[in-house]
Amino acid sequence: MSGTEAVRAAVDRMGIEYEWIDIDPQYADTAAFCARYGYPPEQSANTIVVASRKEPLVFVACVVLATTRLDVNNTVRRLMGVNKASFASSDQMKAVTGMELGGVTPFALPPGLPLYLDSRVMACEWVIVGAGGREAKVKIGPEALKSLPNARVIDGLALGATA
Repeated sequence: MSGTEAVRAAVDRMGIEYEWIDIDPQYADTAAFCARYGYPPEQSANTIVVASRKEPLVFVACVVLATTRLDVNNTVRRLMGVNKASFASSDQMKAVTGMELGGVTPFALPPGLPLYLDSRVMACEWVIVGAGGREAKVKIGPEALKSLPNARVIDGLALGATA
């Protein structure tokens, strides 16, 4: 089962309202998607996988609005309980989530992977998130994210607006 198929099945199992948006894979990156399809960046959320820098490796997934930047060096590192953390490489992200870069989503993550949601995501009426692959996005109410396994809403997970 592809990442996209797994995500669609996971969202369907939740029994929640959502919109599945098929897209051209070349527009999967958030800025390109928003520009091409007319969705506001302030309602688009990125799911970012973070890794500890030392063995044994620890991974977490974080969801932040596209208009903010993830506070990896302070908030995320502290939540992980490690001295140093950085964005997971695309190979690590694929190995941990089974999803493609540009399509990583909070849905269908592996059991046990902590999921941190920036509180600003929760303030949106709806958000756009990845769909597991580069060929689709999911429009969903953010309350659905709180019901996912291992999900925690964190104030200050992300910082300010991106430049």
